Amino acid sequence: MTIQTENEYEDLLGLWSDLEAGLGIILGRPASIQEFENRVWQYDRWMQGLLARDTDIGLYLLFQLTSNSPVGYSASHALVSTVLCHLMAVELKLPQSERDSLVHAAMTMNMAMTALQDELAGQLERPSLAQQEAIRTHATHGVTMLTDIGVRDALWLQTLALHHDESTDRGELRALPAERRLARILRMVDRYAAMISPRKSREGRSATDSARAIISQSVAQNDELGHVLVRVVGLCPPGTYVRLDTQEVAVVVRRSSTPNLPILAIVTNPAGIQLKPPRLHRSAEGSPAIRAALPASAVHDRINHHLILQLGAYAALHP
Repeated sequence: MTIQTENEYEDLLGLWSDLEAGLGIILGRPASIQEFENRVWQYDRWMQGLLARDTDIGLYLLFQLTSNSPVGYSASHALVSTVLCHLMAVELKLPQSERDSLVHAAMTMNMAMTALQDELAGQLERPSLAQQEAIRTHATHGVTMLTDIGVRDALWLQTLALHHDESTDRGELRALPAERRLARILRMVDRYAAMISPRKSREGRSATDSARAIISQSVAQNDELGHVLVRVVGLCPPGTYVRLDTQEVAVVVRRSSTPNLPILAIVTNPAGIQLKPPRLHRSAEGSPAIRAALPASAVHDRINHHLILQLGAYAALHP
């Protein structure tokens, strides 16, 4: 897939934004949504259709959306979690029924605290006792809400109910009952998505730092999921920023076969002056090398994303 003009870029970004907004509506008022479960399936198909066009472009737009603003935190978190659970289910070759239940649990896991999640993203102080209680009970409450509006997928409901249960981290992943296997995947994705998302009280961590934290925890638990996540999105996912050992800044445009060596578009020179146009660089081919990941807040220039994605399309056509 190629994006030839800035209008095409804006249109595609708009589709992702519309999907995020639609999720915000159904998660904010689930009891008032007619045929709620059908709407979840509809948004699932919409998400898969956008990713099927070009997964790297989809991830690029998703990480751009996620990292730039804490507004609509709950819907943004749900969308990121949904996309990552879908990609991990494909990578793990889960049965279709498990993929469906996992993705739908990811989409709805925080529906019992949608408004609270948005509120917490915008507050500086620690959660109050009442907020802490709502956080503690949101999984159970979410299952009740879904059941009351007609959801009957037991695996979806069980996965949601268990997604904060630390006991699901024990045991070999494929030997676990399906609901505990899916809950473990969802728990990890939930943590990663929370790390990279900005809140008023803190900036989002870089995706690279977040992935390393997830991998460290997975290694400590003798669990494969951290490495699966990195295989799926890369150590530096498309749409995230890095500083090179030349002091140039680049944005990741595509994954490569080596998770820590993505394809980049260099957007500033060593003095921090924006390059026009940006320059394509395959980090697997050598210098300059990635020195550090950068949070989106560290990049202040307005980036010409459609030109960057054109470079990415060229790289895909000329490997």
